[in-house]
Amino acid sequence: MTAASDSAAGSRDDLVRQGQPAILVRILGWLTLAMLAAYLVNSWLTYVRGWPGTAAALEGGSATGFVQIAIYAVLALGAITFVMRTPETTLRMDGDRVSRFNAWLVRAAFWSVLLVGIADAAISFMRVENLLDVYVGPQMATDIGRPQYRGPYIHLPLIGVGMLLALVTRTLGFTWLALLVVVAELMIVLARFIFSYEQAFMGDLVRFWYAALFLFASAYTLIDEGHVRVDVLYAGMKDTTKGMVNAVGSILLGIIFCWVILFVGMGNRSAIIISPLVNFEVSQSGFGMYVKYLMAGFLGIFAITMMIQFVSYLFEAVADWRGEPGAREISAPSAH
Repeated sequence: MTAASDSAAGSRDDLVRQGQPAILVRILGWLTLAMLAAYLVNSWLTYVRGWPGTAAALEGGSATGFVQIAIYAVLALGAITFVMRTPETTLRMDGDRVSRFNAWLVRAAFWSVLLVGIADAAISFMRVENLLDVYVGPQMATDIGRPQYRGPYIHLPLIGVGMLLALVTRTLGFTWLALLVVVAELMIVLARFIFSYEQAFMGDLVRFWYAALFLFASAYTLIDEGHVRVDVLYAGMKDTTKGMVNAVGSILLGIIFCWVILFVGMGNRSAIIISPLVNFEVSQSGFGMYVKYLMAGFLGIFAITMMIQFVSYLFEAVADWRGEPGAREISAPSAH
């Protein structure tokens, strides 16, 4: 799927450069991405590094709080400066650029859940069967049994490897992850009814991969118009009218919705996304996988990738609204 999208984007190179300047739309889109980056950086500084947050600067004059406020200002200024210094850049060029970055981010997410799922399931199996002491020693076995160790020293390096793999490969996509979900479920059936063997980590692996498939592939599906839409009125509209509807919808129903998810899920230390992540929360299912905190983070990844893709969609939609050449061709099986 990734290769197909990248190939399609490459075939449009001669057309994406055609179009009239759209400074205000470009500023809106790049400002959205800049504020997203600033919000994520500040969340990391506040909840992981222990900085006081932007509110502390407004209330008590904290120096580090002012630095966090400055991050928003610097990134916003950088976004506006970038747009003003590249007036020749068309909306489709920006949309293509943002979409390519998001494709890499989604590929990185795929590789990360693949590697983490296999590694954590293997560790959980060895832990259940008392094999860790034999292969890694008692001390390491004890450390691996703590989520505060397994997360930073096993999961995070594997996520880094997944991000690197996403840079050098275009071959795997979420079609393969769907197959792996089926294989993992099949292994449960075979182990249960043939060998009378079942452990908590087996079901955890299915849920881990299925949650990733559902949430990470949403942004990927958006670029190919794969989401089901109620098109009783939309199907009969002109292309320019569709562009207008998509542009307005991207802002009101897309970008704002993603901001709501991030504000609710990451607004304070006890929020539903931040709390599991900073505490490396795990399930209480005995010797299950230690990935519950990552599954909480899936919702954040969903909002981030969808917001990035909605910005790309906004650029493309406004270009369609203005009747510019280079509209993305959607294959029939992808459009619903």
